[in-house]
Amino acid sequence: MIWLLFLFVVLGLAASKFFCPNLAAISTTLRLTHNVAGVTFLAFGNGAPDVFSAIAAFSHPHTAGLAIGALFGAGIFVTTVVAGSVSLFKPFTIASRPFLRDVIFYMAAVYWTFMILYRGTIQLGEALGYLGLYVVYVFTVIISAYIYNRQKHSFNTTVQYVTSTVPDTPSSDSDNDVLSSSNNSIEPEYEDEYRPLLPYSESTCHILLTSLNPVDLRKWRGKTWRWRLPKALKTPLEVLLLLCVPIVDPDKEDRNWRRPLNCLHLITTPLVCVLTFQSGEYASYKIQGEFPLLLLIFLLGLLLSSIMFCTTKNDSPPSYHSLLALLGFVVSALLISAVASEVVSLLHMLGVVLSLSNTVLGLTLLAWGNSIGDCFADITMARQGYPRMAISACFGGIIFNMLFGVGLGCLVQMFRTQTEIQLEPQGLLTWILAGSLGLSLVLSFVIIPLCRFHLSRVYGIFLLCFYVVFLIIAVLTEFGTIHLA
Repeated sequence: MIWLLFLFVVLGLAASKFFCPNLAAISTTLRLTHNVAGVTFLAFGNGAPDVFSAIAAFSHPHTAGLAIGALFGAGIFVTTVVAGSVSLFKPFTIASRPFLRDVIFYMAAVYWTFMILYRGTIQLGEALGYLGLYVVYVFTVIISAYIYNRQKHSFNTTVQYVTSTVPDTPSSDSDNDVLSSSNNSIEPEYEDEYRPLLPYSESTCHILLTSLNPVDLRKWRGKTWRWRLPKALKTPLEVLLLLCVPIVDPDKEDRNWRRPLNCLHLITTPLVCVLTFQSGEYASYKIQGEFPLLLLIFLLGLLLSSIMFCTTKNDSPPSYHSLLALLGFVVSALLISAVASEVVSLLHMLGVVLSLSNTVLGLTLLAWGNSIGDCFADITMARQGYPRMAISACFGGIIFNMLFGVGLGCLVQMFRTQTEIQLEPQGLLTWILAGSLGLSLVLSFVIIPLCRFHLSRVYGIFLLCFYVVFLIIAVLTEFGTIHLA
């Protein structure tokens, strides 16, 4: 259990601190719109633990139930506990069209999975259909956003025309000019206040040490021991990941360029890729039976690192700095995949020891472990005044997890075995799981429009009670109290 908790921490750190920033940098470099980036790269970043866990679980027929249980269990957890918690903390009126769109697509994905479970086999066309449905969802998001922006633009144009025809009415442009001029008169004062008295440039050694320090001392002083204790336990792991995974942050002025550390990454990152790919299968591989592959990778990395160090400066990133985001994306994805495989193996072992089915382990431990981070993030967004964004993340993220988790996991397994996937016969618990998820979606699809798309605290309590009842029924079914006659 301690090792399982440690692995979940690794999954969370690798996804949030390394995988997501590099994905954001890639989407910024490619100049993708917020809608496209949100439903593609960023959705993949947020759902990486679920997707890689599903791929690892589908690699063996006897653990496929773990993937189904985790994806369905996470769906119920997010649509009831997370959505209910958001409603409790911040009652609000939901955006109607995005909500109905997401619920309809998710119900289609759940129904498709239900039919596949009923048949017990997954063929190539059905696996491709999952990915195809997600492509349709992405295009729907883009088209609906385009139509909304066109309508908003035409409305603003009409308002500006009406405003300009009314005499003695100050325009918004003049207000903006006043604000901008006042800001420009203030900014130089702050610049002079914080400009160093003497010119100062950090040494290469100091840059390396500060780059490997994940603790912000100013933030540390303002936090309580409840924040400091987990941070102290995670710090050694963060330092190790900082040594292995480059991060390109588009929100920073220098895009997080750290010359000595980034040069070191050209040595460590390829070695980590070899050690984690296919569970380290190629770590002991020798070229023509004599020259170790790891030594060749190390020498090539050392050569590239020396070239970068001699041709760059500490204070300005090179033109090819964005390529490090791609490198960080690849190595963090391989790390997450390796950790997810270990999580699946460990949960399967726990199921054998505790005499629990893969389905119940998936809908409890694996679903909670992968979704608890999303739960805290969405609740925090709601408390900060962004409940609509939080509820959109609830439904948009699990659509990606379901479609890509099953679709990509099945395709990877079919590529390895060249045959269709046979699922083990499903018991009563799986049908309760699928039925409960379908019922929660149908209830949301019916009740929320009847409430004029207003999520109140009463509805939040109803969703939490729904999850508690589902969990009790699932546990009673697992231990045989509830069974078919």
